[in-house]
Amino acid sequence: MATLGMSAADREAIEAFRRDVVEPSMTKLVILDFWAEWCGPCKALGPVLDAVAERYAARGVVLRKLDVDKEKMIAAQFQVRSIPTVYALFQGQLVADLTNYRTEAQLSQALDEILRQLPVEAGEPADAAADVAPLIGMGEEVLDSGDAERAASIFTQLFDMAPDNPAVIAGLARALVALGRIEDAEALIEAHAADSTDAAITRARTAVSLAKDAQPADELDGLRAQVAADPDDHQAHIDLAGGLMAAGDRDGAADLLLRSIARDREWNDGAARQKLLQLMQVVGLEDPWASATRRRLSALLFG
Repeated sequence: MATLGMSAADREAIEAFRRDVVEPSMTKLVILDFWAEWCGPCKALGPVLDAVAERYAARGVVLRKLDVDKEKMIAAQFQVRSIPTVYALFQGQLVADLTNYRTEAQLSQALDEILRQLPVEAGEPADAAADVAPLIGMGEEVLDSGDAERAASIFTQLFDMAPDNPAVIAGLARALVALGRIEDAEALIEAHAADSTDAAITRARTAVSLAKDAQPADELDGLRAQVAADPDDHQAHIDLAGGLMAAGDRDGAADLLLRSIARDREWNDGAARQKLLQLMQVVGLEDPWASATRRRLSALLFG
């Protein structure tokens, strides 16, 4: 923008625009929101843009808002005819018109496509980790409550923010397992954490393994009959326990495995004990249920 013949106020506005918008856009994707205090639709869109920008900050997205009443010359340069008007800028150039995207889902889809095509510099990993930590906790609470669909949604959004975070990958994988999408969970781990030894990833791998081995729900009655008919059919105990765990009956699963261990703890190299340890690992070793089950196992083995 040429500044010859401009007033001091106009030159100051241009300098501020260069500093706050153009310079950051050299490495980041800048969302530019033209708005005004009197604009109702702007006030509705503002919180949506705030939320999306915060979620995509780790991927190099920043949000800048320009009040058209205060920045008339800048708005004129961008030929803003109505508000809200929302643009995406990279390296000082307009790369997308986001005006018609009014929901988080629509904006997220548009940003994902833009970020796939441009060499946008990601945010600082440490900052991203700090941002997602409380959200990971929220996702875990939702998953523990049994709302796997909502948990998957939360972890999917977190994955967009921090795709290399083991806790995020693991949380999303376990939510997918809870939804019955076992192949998707396995593919996620293989694609993003194949060589990881992180405890959260190990927990997710165990969840996938147990889900793959679990008997279908319509076969559980037959397994119950096998267990009732032969208390020494340890494989039936293990199979039924896996099915019960997949169905959410972890107490029933633990009872079966402890009963099998009590009858023959060494059967098949301690297979029932290993299965029980896997169940505790999936739930989380610090979980009260896992702690109580571990005490029951210790009492049985060493009491």
